[in-house]
Amino acid sequence: MTFLFYLLAAVAILTAMMVVLSRNPVGSVIHLVLCFLAIAGHFILLNAQFLAVVHIIVYTGAILVLFLFVIMLLNLNPTNEPRKTPLTRFIALIAGGLLFLVLIASLRGAMEIRAANPFNHEIGLVRDLGKVLFKDFLVPFEISSVLFISAMVGAVLLGKRDPLTKN
Repeated sequence: MTFLFYLLAAVAILTAMMVVLSRNPVGSVIHLVLCFLAIAGHFILLNAQFLAVVHIIVYTGAILVLFLFVIMLLNLNPTNEPRKTPLTRFIALIAGGLLFLVLIASLRGAMEIRAANPFNHEIGLVRDLGKVLFKDFLVPFEISSVLFISAMVGAVLLGKRDPLTKN
């Protein structure tokens, strides 16, 4: 189990680095798929099968297809890309450093929570999630489903062409 954790962690870190370092945007998306699959493997090791499946369906399936579609649609050429000024690079470095500090601080807080609460093997199972979702949180679940349906209807109505206009 420990070996599998370290193997998945190495794959996730290596492919995440390849996402950033790859010159080809399509190759970068392929590396991101592998990174997401390694993270889903970590969810399975943590006994969170539902999160692993949702992670694969939502991120690996839907969002990366969108990324690929946008990359193909943009037709990126290095000659058309604007040059970054040193000030822009410096601001990006500062923002990345601040993000790194926030991540370190959040991991420190997570370790304190982890020490206070021992690991429970029953947490994360689909059966238990379904019981809690449909027993304790039934009303918020139904309200969110009505909200999603109304958002879909609104998107269809906004995207629908007005028959009175010529364009």
